[in-house]
Order: sequence, then structure tokens, then C-alpha cells
Amino acid sequence: MSLPELKITKSDFGATCVLTLEGHLNALTVQSLESPLNDLLATPVQRIVLDCSGLSFTSSAGLRVFLATVKRMRSRGGDCAFAALTPAVREIFEMAGFLETMEVHSSLQVALNLHDS
Repeated sequence: MSLPELKITKSDFGATCVLTLEGHLNALTVQSLESPLNDLLATPVQRIVLDCSGLSFTSSAGLRVFLATVKRMRSRGGDCAFAALTPAVREIFEMAGFLETMEVHSSLQVALNLHDS
């Protein structure tokens, strides 16, 4: 049995940085996401969009990273949004109350278009 993996692809769209997540986000893979997020948070980036279209699962470890990132971005006047949640991840967000407190969009395109100026 192979260990779950998390693949992360970074793309820049003007002042918005998109991280596309693919695979499983859990205690074994969470560091793979924390490192690039911490690197991003050390820059003046004002908006992060996490494209979850390829994310098949997130554990509470992943939810903690998501929440911490949103709080850190909001505290500096920026924001962090989530796009294209898979049904499994959407259900986890719903159970955690994230759908009411986080910026969640149906697709990456919607998330990016909402902030075109």
C-alpha cells in the first residue's frame, strides 16, 4: 500500500496566488502544504486561492492549516479563498462550519473573476 501524497502547483494571477491541491491532505502530508503557505505569507501577497478541485480528502490537520492561513491573511488585510471543493471535501467543510465562515467558490474561474479589477 502506498502512502497518500499531496501535489501542490503554484500559479500567479496578478495579485492573487493560486495553489492547486491534488491528493490527500492529512497528518502525513500537511507539511507539504504548510511550507509553501508559510513562504507565501512571508511575501506581500494579498490574496491566496486554494484550488481544491483535485483534493480528495482533508483531515483535521488540513483544516487547521486552512483556518490559520485565513486568519493570518485577514489579519494583514488580505484574504484566502477556496475554489472547486470536491464533494468529499465540501462535506468536511460543512461539518466543520467552514462553508459559513470561509470564502468558498464553485470554481477557480469564479474565485479569480470576483476579484478582477
